[in-house]
Amino acid sequence: MMLKRSFAPVVDERTRVLILGSLPGEASLAQGQYYAHRQNRFWSLVGDVIGANLRDMPYTDRLETLLTHRIGLWDVIAEARREGSLDSRIRDHASNDLITLIDTLPNLVAVAFNGGTAAKIGMRALSARPSVIACLILPSSSPAHAAMPYVDKLRAWETLRGWLPVE
Repeated sequence: MMLKRSFAPVVDERTRVLILGSLPGEASLAQGQYYAHRQNRFWSLVGDVIGANLRDMPYTDRLETLLTHRIGLWDVIAEARREGSLDSRIRDHASNDLITLIDTLPNLVAVAFNGGTAAKIGMRALSARPSVIACLILPSSSPAHAAMPYVDKLRAWETLRGWLPVE
């Protein structure tokens, strides 16, 4: 089983909402981009939340648009062994230092977990130091979680709007 590593966080001092996934899948690792699998609905969901067509933008523009809307990205897992892309195949993981990152984000008001695995690992990491930051568990944007219709996922993801500044 190959050792796989997460990407660097995409944040700045304006970040209000930090979206945390579990660990990049095969397509993301191959392209060096968050949520690169075409069937992953992440870019559509966040784009619909903020009113931007993220899917059709070049990757660097997607990231800049997220930061402009005060949204950051990272993963809860720093590295792990995993065959394929399924979270259920993750073994021997080491967590990213979420608390240290959060301490560098003075405007952070909410952490949103993209799926159950991210929530389980991330909540455990954050429990080491309770804070006033809201924690939201969102349905996974992964194609492996395709049983939930897009409209239902979007309804849950739209709760992020309450934590973002009004444009």
